[in-house]
Order: sequence, then C-alpha cells, then structure tokens
Amino acid sequence: MSQQPAPSITASNRIWTIPNVISFIRLLGVPLFLYLLLGPHHDVAALIVLAVGGTTDWVDGFVARRMNSVSRLGELLDPFADRLYILATLIGFTIRGVVPWWLTGALLLREVVMGIALLVLRRHGHSGALPVHYVGKTGTFVLLGAFPILLLAHAVDATSAWATPIGWGLAWWALYLYWAAAALYLMQIAQLLRADRVQPTAATG
Repeated sequence: MSQQPAPSITASNRIWTIPNVISFIRLLGVPLFLYLLLGPHHDVAALIVLAVGGTTDWVDGFVARRMNSVSRLGELLDPFADRLYILATLIGFTIRGVVPWWLTGALLLREVVMGIALLVLRRHGHSGALPVHYVGKTGTFVLLGAFPILLLAHAVDATSAWATPIGWGLAWWALYLYWAAAALYLMQIAQLLRADRVQPTAATG
C-alpha cells in the first residue's frame, strides 16, 4: 500500500493570528533588550528578554504548523524578527565587549554577500525569494541559543567556567551553519542564472 504524501499547508492572508502576535511581541522585545543592555546595564534582565525572544522563535513556528495558521505575513515576519534580534544582539554585544568584533563582522559579511546575490537575482527577473533551507534555520536557532549563554557568562562570574565554552561552542557551530547555508543559497542562485542563459539558446536553436 503506497503512502500518501502529507498535505501541504497553504499560507493565508490573515494578519491577527496567534503566531503573528507572538512575532510582534518578539519585535517589541528588541528595543527593550538594547535598552537594558546598553542603558542601565541590567544584564540579567536583558538575558531574560533575549532568552524569551530566542524561545519564541521556535514557538511561533510550532504554533503556526500545529494550528494550521500559517500566513503570508508570518512567513515574512518570522525571519525579519530573527534578523533583527541577531543584528541588535551583535551590535549590543560588540559595544559591551561580550563578543569580539570579528564574530560580528563574520556574521554581517554573510548577510552582505547574500544581499548582493539576491540583488543580482532580481536584476535577472527573479523575485529574489529563495526557499528557506533547514541549514540556515538551524544556524539561526543555534545562534539564538548561543547569545543568552554568552551573556550569562559575561554577567554572572560564577557561571563563566561552564557557560563560556558552551556559548562559544554554539557560536562557532552557528557561524559554520550560517556560511554553509549561504553556500547552498549561492549554488541555487547560480543554477537559476545558468538556466536563464540556457533557455534563450534552446529557444533559438
């Protein structure tokens, strides 16, 4: 007996869904996190906000799939919230000395490379939207897990002995996954551009 394929989930046009509300709350946490970290230096409170933001990254996706409430806005909002959290955290951590500038530079360089590649793709008539790869999603998940642990090691000296190696192990893993995902995306873009060059030739042949 052949196994039936799992039905695909169609994204709706709804705005006020539970996953989208969770994503909106995550976005509100970004300025609060930066204020706590860079203003009064309430590192423990900033750690809590950061940990909650990282946890809800998984929660909103799980709820969307479980309740069949995937929306087009959510498909845009979730990665946007991820990028904003990562960018805000890198800036705040670099200013406070939690992470060195080279880690921030390596992660931001990846975003610049992908941004240029997507611009090239759009110039050739493509929308620039590529399917999200699990390697990139895993890298984001690991990075959002590494950040609170690194901040914990910085804020609470008693945890530094174990939190520092764990946090940096996760950070290195996330950095590798980020660039591995970028390589996969660049290969997809190259295949699309090669197909564009082949099609006119085939049409005139």
